[in-house]
Amino acid sequence: MFAPQYSLPDTLERIYENQLALEAALMELALLIESQGNAEAGNNVRGALETIGENAGHIKQGLARIKQNGKV
Repeated sequence: MFAPQYSLPDTLERIYENQLALEAALMELALLIESQGNAEAGNNVRGALETIGENAGHIKQGLARIKQNGKV
């Protein structure tokens, strides 16, 4: 049997937390790029951030459902 910290819900939660950290790092890079006058690259990063944000919401809902149903 796996240790609780390696359960599917816990593993998915950590992946979700990594995604949020990457999103924050990309936002910092977008702000830096834009401050240097490269609006096009900033827009490209913001497009990626939009996808990350949409997927983060889906992941969070899925995690809530897994935890609610007690399924692993």
